[in-house]
Amino acid sequence: MTARRPGKDNLHVLINHQPMKAKRVIAGKSSRFAAQLFNIASVAAITAGITALMLGKLLASHKIGFLPFVLSFPPLMIWLAASIFVYASIAHHPNERTRLYHRWAGYRFYGATGAMVVVGQPIYGLLGGWNGLAAVWALLFFIIVPPGLYAIWKAAREDWQDMTIEVAINE
Repeated sequence: MTARRPGKDNLHVLINHQPMKAKRVIAGKSSRFAAQLFNIASVAAITAGITALMLGKLLASHKIGFLPFVLSFPPLMIWLAASIFVYASIAHHPNERTRLYHRWAGYRFYGATGAMVVVGQPIYGLLGGWNGLAAVWALLFFIIVPPGLYAIWKAAREDWQDMTIEVAINE
């Protein structure tokens, strides 16, 4: 048997094959929510962490002084892990303004948490125990929450229009 080579006509079809495309509409509300999502979750995680810190301080006795520390970090760590997926899913959104809000929310959150890896331990050691932990959380709060709330408010006040994009259809 000989291998069959594509004829001249078949080769032309293979070279000029264009994928079929369908038009999809992205609602303005969807773009706005995508722009706000990272900020909403970051504010919620920091607020939940501080709430757990305060609750731990109220419940802790001198015998279990590590309770505020143990209670305060799970919300932050869970959001840190989940934020990677949220960031990746919205990073290539077709709406440029959505990407801009999203990018700045990521800069704030990842920059603040990364900086706390470097300077958090010296602050904690310098101020000692509860005061050091409260100072680290206060820094995170003031870096992430007020600008995040402002970005959520600002995105809500913008006029978000529906977008029509073309998406390749896989056969």
